[in-house]
Amino acid sequence: MNYVIINGVDSRSIPGLLISTLPAISKPLIRTEIEEIDGRDGDIVNKLGYAARDVEMTIGLHGNFDINEVISFFNSEGNIIFSTEPTKYYKFAIYNQIDFEKLIRFRTAAVTLHIQPFKYDANEATLNIDTTESDSVTVSNTGNIYSKPTVTLTGSGIINLSLNNNQLFSVDLTEDAFITIDVEALEAYANGVLKNRKLTGDIDNLRLLPGENTLTWSGELTELTIFKYTRWI
Repeated sequence: MNYVIINGVDSRSIPGLLISTLPAISKPLIRTEIEEIDGRDGDIVNKLGYAARDVEMTIGLHGNFDINEVISFFNSEGNIIFSTEPTKYYKFAIYNQIDFEKLIRFRTAAVTLHIQPFKYDANEATLNIDTTESDSVTVSNTGNIYSKPTVTLTGSGIINLSLNNNQLFSVDLTEDAFITIDVEALEAYANGVLKNRKLTGDIDNLRLLPGENTLTWSGELTELTIFKYTRWI
């Protein structure tokens, strides 16, 4: 039986709701900008990143359905898991109107999902690293594209962090006991307060490449936590 899980709620728990068909598994398109120069053979293709896409699934009704629960279930955005990929989730939103009148009358309707390009590990856990025994750790990225992790550094004074022997940035922990660095959001914060000014360097350089990555540090770092946000295209 097909199903979807939206923000932790399983479609199989919605009375009378059927997921008739699911979107095909597909690789996202790469957005490009093509430049042609007179006198030069061919063209120059600039890659602009992966594109979000709209995908469609069909739903149905049976038995003693509750249309209000169905409407509420699809009035959402966030994370969605498809039964065809039960260990992955996508970031999504529903912007297009769903014809619920057609759903009630004919017991079937289409749902268009706006899907962001990557899929993420649905079972990933936070890595808690004891830094008192070592000044380095190897972190494995099992995805097929770089990840943008969220990292929390706990300690005191100036902490220098490097990735694969490349200096990333320095973090000033003289005022705060910890700072969380959200690479995807390009923000550093502690207790909900932005702390970007406490960081010297480019946050975006903290990307975990597919395979093994070595993080090293210097300074009074007492604890390091990493949520990798492993992802695939």
